[in-house]
Amino acid sequence: MIGDIRGSFIQKSHIKDLKRTDTYIGEFLIKRPFKMKWEYKGEIPQEVFIKNDEIIIYQKKARQAFKGKFERDTYGQAPIALLGGFGRIQEEFSVTERNGRLLLKPKKPMGAVVSIEIKPSEGEFPINSFVIHDSHANRIEITLKNVKVNTGLKDGLFEPSFPRDVEIHELGSRD
Repeated sequence: MIGDIRGSFIQKSHIKDLKRTDTYIGEFLIKRPFKMKWEYKGEIPQEVFIKNDEIIIYQKKARQAFKGKFERDTYGQAPIALLGGFGRIQEEFSVTERNGRLLLKPKKPMGAVVSIEIKPSEGEFPINSFVIHDSHANRIEITLKNVKVNTGLKDGLFEPSFPRDVEIHELGSRD
């Protein structure tokens, strides 16, 4: 049984309309039942925290954070969150196998997600990479590296801490 996972990632976002591919690198932490932290490094550093039904996106350079409700429809904005739900994969997706990869199609609408292709791993964690295809013909590829399982991640790692001057905006609130 996997209780927690940590590692690094490379994310390539292919944006069809802009004819552009953006590459991001960073580190991730996941702890069951549903806590995550994704830290994007580089020119636009940000941290994404997901805990149960709440998502917080902290943009370090802009000194602002966005806090909102996390639901199935939000998966489109945070495809990395799909890793946290892999225990319920057969409930949420129709799964087929193609060329040694798993093809997942959502059973119910899931934001703009049309399908997810998973490349299995030989390692301790069963996923090497996944590709998310959306209804706008965009593609997000996430490759996992240096994955370590059951390292005893502490709950405090999933609590955001911001400098005093960070503005926190509530998403979805009617101001």
